[in-house]
Amino acid sequence: MSLSYDQVVIRYGDLTVKGRNRNSFEKRMLQQIKAALSEFEAVTYFKDFGRLYIKLNGESYEQIKDRLKDLFGITSFSPVVCAETELGAIQAAALAMINELKQKPKTFKVSAKRAWKKFPHTSQEMNHLVGSHVLRATPDLKVDVHLPEVELRVDIQEEATYLFHEVAPAAGGFPYGTNGKAMLLLSGGIDSPVAGWLAMRKGLELEAVHFHSYPYTSDQAKEKVIALARRLSYYSGVPLKLHLVPFTDIQMRIVEAKQESLIITLMRRAMLRITERLAEANGAGGIVTGESLGQVASQTLTSMDVIGRAADLPLIKPLIAMDKHEIIRMAEKIDTYTTSILPYEDCCTLFVPKSPAIHPNLKFVEKLEGYMPEMTELIEAAVSGTEQLLLTPDSKLSEQSAGKDDWF
Repeated sequence: MSLSYDQVVIRYGDLTVKGRNRNSFEKRMLQQIKAALSEFEAVTYFKDFGRLYIKLNGESYEQIKDRLKDLFGITSFSPVVCAETELGAIQAAALAMINELKQKPKTFKVSAKRAWKKFPHTSQEMNHLVGSHVLRATPDLKVDVHLPEVELRVDIQEEATYLFHEVAPAAGGFPYGTNGKAMLLLSGGIDSPVAGWLAMRKGLELEAVHFHSYPYTSDQAKEKVIALARRLSYYSGVPLKLHLVPFTDIQMRIVEAKQESLIITLMRRAMLRITERLAEANGAGGIVTGESLGQVASQTLTSMDVIGRAADLPLIKPLIAMDKHEIIRMAEKIDTYTTSILPYEDCCTLFVPKSPAIHPNLKFVEKLEGYMPEMTELIEAAVSGTEQLLLTPDSKLSEQSAGKDDWF
């Protein structure tokens, strides 16, 4: 008997704690899997015992695996061989599965589960009956019930018996968009794309906001951010809207205030005010940032407090307790790192003071902003001048200026 996978079993992660809301989450999960696998026309789907099954119907498991591993809401999945619920058929399928392994193991174990209680052999008996059949045919193989190289799982149901050994990890979390919508402050650096991925993993739908300072920032810096946003759209499975905000006039006015140590504080407060306006216009209920506590001067607890008070919406900071090497490792995993380190500056690097304030005084900052009443008008101009791009992983850039909502 040669091995041919019949199905893929999908396991949920955090969805299992959703109680009464679980049904709607599972429906969304199924929608996203169908969209991700739309090119595989032969596959079909069914749900049973709190899990989702994909019938391959001849489609390539390896190709489907590549897409499933990145889908939010899936904690793991396994390719399954179906056998008739009869001892001889189960034994033959188990032996075929062991024989077809690319790397031949030295040890294995059988873990049988008899869900259909009318089957004549208990789970323990099946462990022995299947295991001994495999051992007789493969004398170099040994049983190790504690740390086997391969664990062969046998799920005995009335309609069929399902056998598998591979448990492929996936992204986990919640299906994309099931926990609301937020705006992501997307710079061209390492941190913010990782923060975006983590927020998406928790079920947040995202729109990205990037601040540029033409002519001080280059077209290459803009293309870099577009590439990062496009990569994030791959994980969402749907187009991602990127807001490109003109920030030059605001930056120049802040520099004119001649409070060098507070330039970054004032800039980031202005960014939050603009992002909050964009959030209100686009139905978002929070703002995601790439801040990590203590990483730079603007990310001390005092600085984050003073900056954060400029916005009323919740500020979501997925990286807050992560070290830089952890963030870099995750950026490499999600394939944003090589883009993020391209040497094109964003607006935040243009006017970095030699000695930025690490403990800014809120009352002084608010008083200073009071001396710049024209900032309200400049913020309005930045919002109205925002350019919107709708990005997908593979399609060409779609572009439309702000204010033409019918394009979306």
